[in-house]
Amino acid sequence: MFNVSFLFRTFFLLWKAVPVTLLITVISLVSGVVLGFLIALSRVHKVKVLSQFSAVFVSFIRGTPIVLQIMVVYSIVPSFLNGIFIAAGSKVNVFELNPIYYAFIVFGLNNAAILSEVFRSALLTVSKGQLEAGYTAGLTYWQTYRMIIIPQALTVAIPNLCNATVSLIKNTSLAFMMTVKDVTAVAKIEASYGYNYIESYLDIFVIYIIICSAVQVLFRKWEKKQADYKKVSRA
Repeated sequence: MFNVSFLFRTFFLLWKAVPVTLLITVISLVSGVVLGFLIALSRVHKVKVLSQFSAVFVSFIRGTPIVLQIMVVYSIVPSFLNGIFIAAGSKVNVFELNPIYYAFIVFGLNNAAILSEVFRSALLTVSKGQLEAGYTAGLTYWQTYRMIIIPQALTVAIPNLCNATVSLIKNTSLAFMMTVKDVTAVAKIEASYGYNYIESYLDIFVIYIIICSAVQVLFRKWEKKQADYKKVSRA
């Protein structure tokens, strides 16, 4: 029978786990932005070896389910490393590592692959003449990118960056597979006591709707601000 009191009690309880979900999102997003941008640069400028390796990495991440990536990082890799440490006579126990670090790795790498394509497509919209113009003005490679190319590419990338961030937030619901006590994990634990899974899933649904909607509002404001800046710079 549907338990309304459980629904409301669990809803407010789950908000205590929201910081864990947001922490995974922020760390994964930041690491994904940095790594994704570097991958995009290597592919845009066709850096030897690195561009080929980046292409393989992106294809692997985008071509495999994130559940499989979680299984590899959380189960196979620690067991492999533990075997190496034991063989080396080390007392390091990789299984004592906080599982949230595995979540950072999985979602960070997954997000990096997705964002690399976002940044690559955005950078390709900026003409090569912009880089040459920066050199003519006496700017270095990085100064040209920071002051000329990135601001233009960012305007194009914001909508896709928003989509990637929202997808990342939703994907973090799989962190419970790594025993991370995020929103989904807490909801499943609470539901298990009285088999109130319908109520718990409704709570999860509403919480993620609220978080994702808030993120989309922030990105829309950022996009509008960036568009206004672009108009002013053109004027």
